[in-house]
Amino acid sequence: MKIAVTSVGANLDSEVDPRFGRAAYIIIVDSDTFAFEAVDNQENANALKGAGIQAAKAVSEKGVEVLLTGFCGPNAFKAMNAAKIGVANNASGSVREAVQAYLDGKLPLSDEANAEGQW
Repeated sequence: MKIAVTSVGANLDSEVDPRFGRAAYIIIVDSDTFAFEAVDNQENANALKGAGIQAAKAVSEKGVEVLLTGFCGPNAFKAMNAAKIGVANNASGSVREAVQAYLDGKLPLSDEANAEGQW
């Protein structure tokens, strides 16, 4: 399974970025092998508006099934749901730790956004 994790850096030992749409990077991790791809999200991070929706589109195009992030706003959450991508909010620690927490059942999927609009 492909898992996307918002990140401040470009590798598995980077800290989770609490922001979805404005995260510096989105790390796409293969849950079986922990092989990963770092997607530079600077264009969305600096967008005036619509960062979450654009990030959701980018994640969807990578074939991701689950997103791990700190906070996901309502528009981005709706876009992820429309793409049938589960969202687990409140992720923290390193990217590697967040993926392991999800795989261990310690980071459940969310039923709703946990942030208001842009922040």
